[in-house]
Amino acid sequence: MTFWKLFARNRGAVIGLLILFLMTFLAITAGLFFPADPFSLAGVPMSPPGENGFLLGSDSLGRDVAAGIAHGAKTSLLIGLLATLVAVFVGIVMGALAGYYGGIIDNLLMRFTEMFQTIPSFIFAILLVAIMKPSIESIVIAIAVVSWPAVARLVRGEFLSLRNREFVQACHTLGMSDIRIMLGEILPNCLSPVIVIGSLMVATAILIESGLAFLGLGDPNIMSWGFQIGAGRTLLRSAWWVCTFPGIAILVTVLAINLVGEGINDALNPRLRERT
Repeated sequence: MTFWKLFARNRGAVIGLLILFLMTFLAITAGLFFPADPFSLAGVPMSPPGENGFLLGSDSLGRDVAAGIAHGAKTSLLIGLLATLVAVFVGIVMGALAGYYGGIIDNLLMRFTEMFQTIPSFIFAILLVAIMKPSIESIVIAIAVVSWPAVARLVRGEFLSLRNREFVQACHTLGMSDIRIMLGEILPNCLSPVIVIGSLMVATAILIESGLAFLGLGDPNIMSWGFQIGAGRTLLRSAWWVCTFPGIAILVTVLAINLVGEGINDALNPRLRERT
């Protein structure tokens, strides 16, 4: 049974994929539906949803909440994707070297990895962004730095289990280089769990970015969901919509990504493939 057929058997994953497509469409078309700067004062402050021309209301400065959510979708998805790609790349390199060569290289790289894992991820991300200038680049770097160890340990385990298999020994006999064996023979056989953990890391990256923006450590020139929640936290009783709608956007997006990750895991599960 093909990947898509197995994926489609998980209804939650299909729903999550549809939601993710909608969020991506919203992010891509944000400039079309809301061409004005999301930081601009668009009308009467503290307008409830549906009044004074605001679909989802306005905040204390008269900024359009709907415009902020649309432009914030682009920020959250972009940061989540970029940070995950960087983290997965670093994790694959570190894990592959440790698992393939073993010995002292494995010990050094794993002790280095464990050093990062002993520090609470979110606190470490706050520290890194505070040291660097708050920007998209610094946030991506901070999230990648706190995320790559999990990928490294996963890839290391896969390489350890595959490096002594018969097809790898045959490659050594044929005189293939280590780089060619790692990239062309071993890595393709351990991509399934990496893809699954990578899809789930996107959701974690969005949550970390939102938390940083909520604390005022996001890029001050770019709208984000966390920034909206942070700006409206003092208005929760008098203007609930300022925090509620961005919070729902975060909840729905993270839930959708997790559902898609579960669907990918089911579709790539070799035991499930054997049953079908």
